[in-house]
Amino acid sequence: MKKRHTPQQIVRMLREADAELAAGASVPEIARKLGVREATFHRWRNHYGGMNEGRCDQTPEGAGKGERPPEEDRRRAGCGHKHPKGGEPKKLLSPTRRRTAVEHVRRRLGVSERRACRAIGQPRSTQRYVGRPKAEWDRWLVERMVGLSQENPRYGYRRVWALLRREGWLVNKKRVHRLWREEGLKVPEKQRKRLRLAEGGSENGCRRKRAGYRDYVWSYDFVMDSTEDGRRLKMMPVVDEHTRECLTIEVERSITAEDVIGTLAGLFRQRGAPAFIRSDNGPEFVARALKRWLAISEVGTLYIEPGSPWENAYAESFIGRFGDELLKREAFAGLVEAKVLIEDYREHHNQRRPHSALGYRTPSEFAASCRSAGVDAGIVKELQSATALS
Repeated sequence: MKKRHTPQQIVRMLREADAELAAGASVPEIARKLGVREATFHRWRNHYGGMNEGRCDQTPEGAGKGERPPEEDRRRAGCGHKHPKGGEPKKLLSPTRRRTAVEHVRRRLGVSERRACRAIGQPRSTQRYVGRPKAEWDRWLVERMVGLSQENPRYGYRRVWALLRREGWLVNKKRVHRLWREEGLKVPEKQRKRLRLAEGGSENGCRRKRAGYRDYVWSYDFVMDSTEDGRRLKMMPVVDEHTRECLTIEVERSITAEDVIGTLAGLFRQRGAPAFIRSDNGPEFVARALKRWLAISEVGTLYIEPGSPWENAYAESFIGRFGDELLKREAFAGLVEAKVLIEDYREHHNQRRPHSALGYRTPSEFAASCRSAGVDAGIVKELQSATALS
């Protein structure tokens, strides 16, 4: 009986194959490793690589049908970090190889070290330098730091330190900072956001209407992107403001008010309905059908002031991280690949990403602690205020 692969499995297998192709592996080797025929592999590339959505990429001469050019593979496999001195690293000889070249010139021509260094362009101080051996433990620690930095290029040394502590490394933040600077690691610069006043804003803003406990206030918004063929992607993340959990990210070419109702209905069945849901005044969120359905579900609506996105800060903050850590790093070949990678990011955000506002705990860990704590103080306060009003 033939094994049937799901589209999600095929997308992940193709992404691993892209990385191996960029490393120099051949298509027959990759097909044997995946346990499929070459024709099946090419058919997967044509179907799930964006060809089914109007994409007509031209491959270089000699490349198989549906394969990506090597330049594109290298671009997609990049980790996102900049070189410490800016730009791409130059193809220069390392000091070790220069020292070897100087010794080769000395033996070959029988000249002094001074003349050999002058010919190669090697300073004599560098030629005679003897480095101090690093401690074995420091080398392992630096290797792990570099690995975490490459996996998460938008993480700074503090968040990498939190990940190391979670993995069992007994290291303090100062040591991680020192090694971080010695290795030349850094987070690429990004545009600063304008600071807003702490006071003011509408009654529905996140500063005046705060989430006191889990599932008290949800917030959602839209974020736009596109696939490699230029077609639009529309995404709608839903965030629990108290635990910072991303409950879902709807990904489609178009999302209407009816689609919003369907997404919220599925979440209500899983977690129960929140007390309030916060959003801007987009046409999908202010539609009569959605307002009527939320009123029937006994969910209050918190619409922020027009032109004031900072009042929906939790959704905007998540969208900023989402775009910074995934959307700006990945080029989606098609809708299926976008859904798979975005769902992987959502699980990573909830299960593995330390959140500084939660004491460097993950949103799932913080949500578990909220559940285990029993009746939340915020719930007690709401019950007391409701009793006083009655």
